Amino acid sequence: MDNKKRMLIHTSVAYMLVSMFTLVVNSRKRKQRESITYGPIDETDRMRREYLENKVWKNDTTCLNMLRMRKAPFFRFCQLFRDRNLLKDTIHTSIELQVAMFLHTVGHNVRNRVIGLNYGRSGEVVSRYFKRVLHAIGELRDELIRKPSLETPAKIEGNYRWDPYFKDCIGAIDGTHVRASVTKDLEASFRGRKTNTTQNVMAAVDFDLRFTYVLAGWEGTAHDALVLRDALERENGLRVPQGKYYLVDGGYGAKPGFLPPFRRVRYHLNEWGSNPVQDEKELFNLRHSSLRVGVERGFGSLKGRFKILDDATPFFRYPTQVDIVVACCIIHNWVINDGIDEFIIPEDEWTPNITHASTSSGQAQELAYMTNFRQELADQMWEDRQNYMQQQDM
Repeated sequence: MDNKKRMLIHTSVAYMLVSMFTLVVNSRKRKQRESITYGPIDETDRMRREYLENKVWKNDTTCLNMLRMRKAPFFRFCQLFRDRNLLKDTIHTSIELQVAMFLHTVGHNVRNRVIGLNYGRSGEVVSRYFKRVLHAIGELRDELIRKPSLETPAKIEGNYRWDPYFKDCIGAIDGTHVRASVTKDLEASFRGRKTNTTQNVMAAVDFDLRFTYVLAGWEGTAHDALVLRDALERENGLRVPQGKYYLVDGGYGAKPGFLPPFRRVRYHLNEWGSNPVQDEKELFNLRHSSLRVGVERGFGSLKGRFKILDDATPFFRYPTQVDIVVACCIIHNWVINDGIDEFIIPEDEWTPNITHASTSSGQAQELAYMTNFRQELADQMWEDRQNYMQQQDM
């Protein structure tokens, strides 16, 4: 082998050795940088995963207690955000963790610093992800808060108490008060019948206890009829299909699409006791009340699940408080769609709350068309009932 070839081989070997040495040195430096930057966080991640697996979604019971829903609907909810690209996993905060922190906050009305301690995050990070999840849930509004079906509800169809009298009824509407935190100059308008400041939330609920329309944000002193008028006048507001109607209380008045009970006649279920109905108006009110109680049960489930709505004064800015109400209704519908909801009290165990039935002491105007329609229904109910009783006596 001549000297020229030998030199070329030596040069190649030397180059390879230098390259390997450089690669090893850079690899060691990179590992050192990674251990300095990510070592402590990896330990935090391990502790966080243990907390989530043992204290949050260990089983349905712990998941329900912590996040207000069972494991299966929770993980499907998170997957929905992932599939729709509404939330993104980050290097240390998965979508599941983001949603868990949000649900824990609204479910128990706890501060960011408490959530941060539980989930190994700073208050600023908790706040940031709370806003992201709140926005993502809001994007599901049109999908999960849907218009009611135009078919005769299964609850009504074939039931002698309501069919055929209420066959065109598509749900019930009511208002409820949700605790609100506002600036001093606004407190007077947000303090209505209650001692605390509240927002008046109007919602429509179908007979499967799903929210089909929600209008949040009105001050606590607002009259029910005023809130309803606003809902009807909004560009994308409440719409009642031709020939259909909602059951409402006296605060909304009788008008096309809205059917209240007779005034100055026994109405609430706990007013009846063992005293039988005396005439067609009482019979109508009794059956109207027994059907409309669903909206109260819907509100009861909502506030039972999300303590941020009823437990104590919220700690968010008012526009965020309004968005939270709507988000809670969306989550409620998601759980209802899953078929199991431990926060809904069975109808036979429900105790009516009279303060739910009217959010103001005033009465709205009643129009002749619906008052005549109501009287016709009542007359037909009474006649059918009398005929049935006569047949039983024969």
